[in-house]
Amino acid sequence: MKRRDFLSSAVGAGAAGSAWISGTAVAASTPMVKWRLASSFPKSLDAIWNAAPQLAQRVAQLTDGKFDIRPFAAGEIVPGLQVADAVQNATVEVGHTAGYYYVGKDAAFAFDTTLPFGLTSRQQNAWIYSGGGLQLMREFFKTYNMTSFPGGNTGTQMGGWWRKELKSLADLKGLKVRIPGFGGKIMAALGAVPQTIAGGDIYPSLEKGTIDAAEWVGPYDDEKLGFQKVAKFYYYPGFWEPSAMLSFYVNLDAWNKLPKSYQVAFELAAAEVNLTMQAAYDAKNPAALGRLLKSGAQLRIFPRDLLDAAYLEAEKLYAEECKSNPRFRKIFESWNRFRSDQTNWFRVAENAMATYIPRTK
Repeated sequence: MKRRDFLSSAVGAGAAGSAWISGTAVAASTPMVKWRLASSFPKSLDAIWNAAPQLAQRVAQLTDGKFDIRPFAAGEIVPGLQVADAVQNATVEVGHTAGYYYVGKDAAFAFDTTLPFGLTSRQQNAWIYSGGGLQLMREFFKTYNMTSFPGGNTGTQMGGWWRKELKSLADLKGLKVRIPGFGGKIMAALGAVPQTIAGGDIYPSLEKGTIDAAEWVGPYDDEKLGFQKVAKFYYYPGFWEPSAMLSFYVNLDAWNKLPKSYQVAFELAAAEVNLTMQAAYDAKNPAALGRLLKSGAQLRIFPRDLLDAAYLEAEKLYAEECKSNPRFRKIFESWNRFRSDQTNWFRVAENAMATYIPRTK
């Protein structure tokens, strides 16, 4: 072997050896981290529940199994509506939940999920990722010792199942409707009687006539509960939920202790979940709606006077909340400007195309 070739081989071998040693040292220094994830959702709601194991699987793959997140369904560690508390208090390191479950703590939580007549899922993503929304929400969540990551969306929801047909706003008066949060406040202002009922109790309540109507999610999830057997009128749109973004809430102390590479892995995995959940609902809802209609459901759009009155009440609620809640007002000012711009833009291209295509069929 020529001297120059020998030296080149030796240098190459030395470099490879250094790289191997360096890589081994880095791998050895990467800690094993184990977290628990509490979900607000039961495994039966597979399109939403799957976000938790999907996140865990992707994080493990991106960290060679050293960042281990174990997901638990609603009720396995804490009840579904106590997930944010569990994360804040470090009972678990991470939760998968919906911000608007916690508007009783502060109405500003709603911006992390949806508000009546608010942003669609695409518009919500635009505000969160590119419109300053994520920074505003993380500033808010910091006061609760948490940070947040978008973790899925159901898209625009349906207006729920009604035992009687609504022909005008007047038909709403006195009806008992299962609907929480801002939607419930609007219904109350319009003359209905909002009810808070757990998911598993909705069907028997409708069947017995204890309630007159109930909102849930949309065709794919609604079909599983068989609502069409006890309330045949299926209304749309669910104006109180033009989208419904779910989020991963992470305990801030636990987050700050993570190696940077693990933080990146978590953020990438959450973004993937945020994309794929909406895709799953968009793929599954059309067929589910078709099956519901074949089994007797009757599709109805809410009367125009009801929608108009609901919109005005929503704007009143926001104005009142802005007066009394400075944290709500700060986020609302950004969100509302963005909503106005998005409405104008979508009207030009997206909505025009969407309303034209069916006319060619």
